[in-house]
Amino acid sequence: MLRVLAVDDEAPALEELLYLLRSDPRITSADGAADATEALRRLGADGPHGPGCRYDVVFLDIHMPGLTGLDAARLLGGFAEPPLIVFVTAHEGFAVDAFDLKAVDYVLKPVRRERLAEAVRRVTEQVQGRAALVGDGAADQMADQIAVELGGVTRFVPIADIAYAEAQGDYARLHTVGGSSHLVRIPLTTLEERWRSRGFVRIHRSHLVALSRIDELRSDAGAMTVRVGATDLAVSRRHARALRDLLMRDAGR
Repeated sequence: MLRVLAVDDEAPALEELLYLLRSDPRITSADGAADATEALRRLGADGPHGPGCRYDVVFLDIHMPGLTGLDAARLLGGFAEPPLIVFVTAHEGFAVDAFDLKAVDYVLKPVRRERLAEAVRRVTEQVQGRAALVGDGAADQMADQIAVELGGVTRFVPIADIAYAEAQGDYARLHTVGGSSHLVRIPLTTLEERWRSRGFVRIHRSHLVALSRIDELRSDAGAMTVRVGATDLAVSRRHARALRDLLMRDAGR
């Protein structure tokens, strides 16, 4: 769940942005600041883990009196643990500068609810990625789950419950041992890298499988398949030998 600071010198725009952010169930709190100086003061105050850490992300206008949003983002880059940045602006011409500053997203005004929800989704993924690198117990718990969205609600599915993942373009469909499935905007190659240490193996360009969930390995006329629950999945020739070796090794333990 996200803690948000929204920054805009135009009061109606700030109120509308805060209203939309607070309507999103993935956001636990959303505060507002009327200019970049006030935002930096808030972000420089001590949070639970040091300066700036009481906010996960700043939704930042660019054109403001005094310090611009780009100026503020450059200053935030000097923090030991800077919050993520999403620029919210009426001007298209600063996108290159924004992404040079490692902005997560660049949202144009007038802000549409669906577009803002997409920005929040991107931020959520980044925050989860940060948590996966932290060694404390809460981060470990987050790293053991993956966020999925259904009807605008974010749920967290334990990775241990996932039997296999299926490629669908730039997305992946996760199939759980309970029979449910969830579409996530993460390519299968990315999941393969993240979950290799969790016992997931690539058996085909379209499928990533949890080794522990494979019930049967079959070979018929040179074609290999595995059974995962009630589902049969093809194994490509490229991955067949490595998969057989892994299964035999695990069976011998």
